Amino acid sequence: MAPQDISKLIVRTSMKDRAAFDLLYRQTSAKLFGVCLRVLKDRGDAEEALQEVFVKIWTKADRFAVSDLSPISWLVAVARNHAIDRIRARRSPSANIDVALDVADPTPGPEAMAVAGGEADRIHHCLDELEQDRAAAVRGAYLSGESYAELAERFKVPLNTMRTWLRRSLLKLRECLER
Repeated sequence: MAPQDISKLIVRTSMKDRAAFDLLYRQTSAKLFGVCLRVLKDRGDAEEALQEVFVKIWTKADRFAVSDLSPISWLVAVARNHAIDRIRARRSPSANIDVALDVADPTPGPEAMAVAGGEADRIHHCLDELEQDRAAAVRGAYLSGESYAELAERFKVPLNTMRTWLRRSLLKLRECLER
């Protein structure tokens, strides 16, 4: 079938001519199935995609612009894009970024850097000024890399309480180190 004949079928399909659509299907389905199969690499999936492609062609044929370009190129683009969209849709969504909140940072924290810089005695002195459980929580969080949730469980306090302990303890440590 000549390109101008396919163009006419697409134009008639845009006017909801069922006979033209049927003929367009018979003339182009093998090629479009090949495109879907090449992208999807699964016969059953390609068959489903081909049906969906022809539904798109039926509903979007009015978007086809008659030109010197091959009408089969437009049909192939519709099929290829739809097959690619199917592949993208079945990919699992990427992990939620909030999961990373509980991952310990492997780089040394401020306390570890201060210890390495010869400030160990001052830090230990300031940690000793904290209540025993607060100092242990600070050591666990910032020197051992324990998560807030792990610390809250270990000390049997709510998660927000642990966050408050650590925030207030760090403020006290800063005040102590600035003296």
